[in-house]
Amino acid sequence: MPRTLGILLIALLAAWPLPAWAAPKGTVVVAQGVDPTTLDPMNHQETPASNLAANMFDTLLERDQELKIVPLLAESYRIVAPTVWEFKLRKGVKFQNGEPFDAESVKFSLERLVDPKLKLRGAGPFAPIERVEVVDPHTARIHTKAPWPILDTLMAGGQAAMLPPRYYKEKDLAHVARNPVGSGPFKFVRWVKDDRIELEANEQYWQGAPKVKHLVFRPIPDDAVRVAALQNGEIDVAVNIPPHLASIIANHPKLFLSTAPSVRTIQLMYYTHQFDAQHKNTGPYPGPVGDRRVRLAMNDAVDIDEIIKNVLDGKGVRVATMLTSKHFGFDPALKPLKQDLAKSKQLLAAAGFPNGVDMVLNGPQGRYVRDKEVAEAVAGQLTKAGIRTTLRIHEWGTYLNTMAYVHKAGPVWLIGWGTTTYDAETVYGPLFRSGKILGNYYNADFDGMVDEAQKTMDPKKRLDLYHKINRLWVEDAAAMPLYQQLDLYGATKRMVWKARGDERLKGYDMAVKDAK
Repeated sequence: MPRTLGILLIALLAAWPLPAWAAPKGTVVVAQGVDPTTLDPMNHQETPASNLAANMFDTLLERDQELKIVPLLAESYRIVAPTVWEFKLRKGVKFQNGEPFDAESVKFSLERLVDPKLKLRGAGPFAPIERVEVVDPHTARIHTKAPWPILDTLMAGGQAAMLPPRYYKEKDLAHVARNPVGSGPFKFVRWVKDDRIELEANEQYWQGAPKVKHLVFRPIPDDAVRVAALQNGEIDVAVNIPPHLASIIANHPKLFLSTAPSVRTIQLMYYTHQFDAQHKNTGPYPGPVGDRRVRLAMNDAVDIDEIIKNVLDGKGVRVATMLTSKHFGFDPALKPLKQDLAKSKQLLAAAGFPNGVDMVLNGPQGRYVRDKEVAEAVAGQLTKAGIRTTLRIHEWGTYLNTMAYVHKAGPVWLIGWGTTTYDAETVYGPLFRSGKILGNYYNADFDGMVDEAQKTMDPKKRLDLYHKINRLWVEDAAAMPLYQQLDLYGATKRMVWKARGDERLKGYDMAVKDAK
């Protein structure tokens, strides 16, 4: 949410929940579609890893069940100058290894996040941070390179996790990627790659011990296998329930369905330019998608309404851009495109492809709701329209680590993006501002407007800028927006839990009725 310079103080008082049980009990098994690529909370831009981090680490601020920003490790905060935010910190908090949490922890954590030598994958959205000043043991000031209106919303993001300085200084990146230590409600036990990640309750947690003793995350990419595991009682919570199976879960005597409108949109991303592994622009993409007319032709070739109806059982919402109606920067005047095959063919011919063109679409399986099936449907429609599309499906870790993160996922790739800041900056910046880890698009005018919007504190001026950015994004066919996802979760009736709109799976919010 934007902040004006006239704001002198923003103080939020935290509620300290009283645990309903004297001690943690029982085991909860959660099935995500994929294994995270890392357990370093700062070295990724993916929800599966953020879900693990949310259970082991704390941030200065967080979003509650209603997605409002509330204090966590910070007791209050205020803007003291256009480029300085001050945070008052909780006293008496300790990390799981016994190190104290204080202003030095804040300084170490945030400066580690943006350290250019480390090249952490989660650093991009935090680039405006210049340094952190330790005022006293329980007061930290974050200095930014320019005014930054959404600093507080980023402090509620998982990549802004607070770390114990001594431990993370002593251990190398490879070690902490598999052996995390935070101040959160659960402690890391072990990670059996592609099988399970086991956590146990932190009974010394500063807010009180969690209700659940053991929390296990399992990766199950196949939808049918994930649903079967839920029906058989092997797991307690399952993400990404296929829409056509939702009624089975809802009517099952031992299960229930929990839904939430997602912050996530699904889209096809185009390579307009090629970037190297250091995220430097090496020139226009040599393939057909480097031509704006081909990208526009592809966008005109797909009937997204049909895909939502037939693949998602109607459980999706059309979008004109990657911003949902809850995002700052959303423009209701922009309407989703409709299929226009005649226009698509004209554009292809004008681009020098009167007989059609060959294309490759890369995508994951098990990460998003029916992601493989959606990609198959899009590829089929493109092929019928003369854009002969070869679909290649990849395991999630491979997809990110050897393709997306190193700019080798082109020419076209499917990704979902759900930023819990609900702000256009954290959509356009990480994915389309040139020089970012996931960006494969370049337009000098676009870059200039994104940079200007990032430091504009006036809400009206900032909104006007994002409306201009939206229109340029659509006109230049920077991507193919498909739909806003509706999140569907299945859970056993022994669980006390409900889904959140930001996709977070927090064990601290869970309890089991028959814990043993």
